[in-house]
This record gives sequence, C-alpha cells and structure tokens, in this order.
Amino acid sequence: MTQSDASPLIDLDADPFDFFALWMTDAEASEPNDPNAMTLATVTADGRPDARIILLKGVDRSGFTFYTNLESRKAAELTATPFAALLFHWKTLRRQIRIEGSISPVSTEEADAYFASRRRMSQIGAIASDQSRPLPDRSIFEERIHAVEKKYEGQPVPRPANWSGFRLTPDRFEFWQDRPFRLHDRAIWVASDAGWSVTRLYP
Repeated sequence: MTQSDASPLIDLDADPFDFFALWMTDAEASEPNDPNAMTLATVTADGRPDARIILLKGVDRSGFTFYTNLESRKAAELTATPFAALLFHWKTLRRQIRIEGSISPVSTEEADAYFASRRRMSQIGAIASDQSRPLPDRSIFEERIHAVEKKYEGQPVPRPANWSGFRLTPDRFEFWQDRPFRLHDRAIWVASDAGWSVTRLYP
C-alpha cells in the first residue's frame, strides 16, 4: 500500500474545531441526507447508557448546540447528569468523529432565535407533541396539530416554554479515518488548562 492508495493522514497540527469544520464541509458536499446528523449519548438515572440520533444546529468555539422538548427523556438525562458524547459518522467519506464534554442550556435569546427560524409546521409540532410520552392513538396527535394550527392561524407561532436547547462544550475530540486493510488513522485531542494536547492512536 502506498500513500496514494488512501486518504491523507489526520493533521495533528490542526485545531480540533477547525478540523471538525473541514470534515463537516466535506460531509455537506458528499452526504445525501442530513450531514449534521449525530448520535447523542447520555446516561440514565440508574447509570444505563442511552443514545439517539439528532441534528446539530450550531457550532462555534463555545460548543455544539441542539434543541429538544425539555420534558423529553434526553432533556431529563442531560439536566440530571450534564455530560454527554456526540458521534458523527459519514459513511460516504468513511469518517467518524467522537466528541465528549459538558452540557449547559442555551440562552433564552438563542432558543427564541432558532425556534423562529424553523419551518412553521415544525414549530406547530413542537407545541402539539408531548415528546417521549405515551401516545394512545396517532389521531390524538393529529387533532392537537390541527388545534395548534387553528390557534395561531395568521400569526407567528411562539416558542413554548418547554422547548429549548443545550450546548455541549467539548473537552475531547477523536477523529477516525478509514484506510485500506483496516489500517485506519485515529487521533485524539484532549483539553487542558494549557490548551489542546493531541495524540495519534493505533487503529
């Protein structure tokens, strides 16, 4: 195998946020659906792992933001144990990024601004849905949707008080790149008071 047979090695001199942005740009150009999809892993009150796929809605130097119903299972777990992990997997690129860190709520202003940017039916659904709770019959949900549509007909849909977002502030990144014969390339960035330390790992 020669270097030309595989993707370039991960750049250990890169800043992890910049390197994430580079890989996300590649994913946006190659992934057929939702390049911003990520697995969010939390922990339950009895210490069991819990994971689901959600969408990343913002990233900057302060962290990675996403939104949810605050009465949902994920929100309860994030509030009780404010640490989580994210996983991005881009199959077409044969890449993945694992990110770990602490959780904090977004500001009211951030939540309002993002909610206002959503499509109207998504706004309506956020009000009509008791996320994660039992639904005896789908028709009940559809009736609630129609009721919310009627209530806010001809006017903006306000953000409900039980809908907001969280920010994961990373203290660890791991980048993984597939290479031939399972001789993959892996590197981790770990935060400290002195900045980011980086280490290449065996595959």
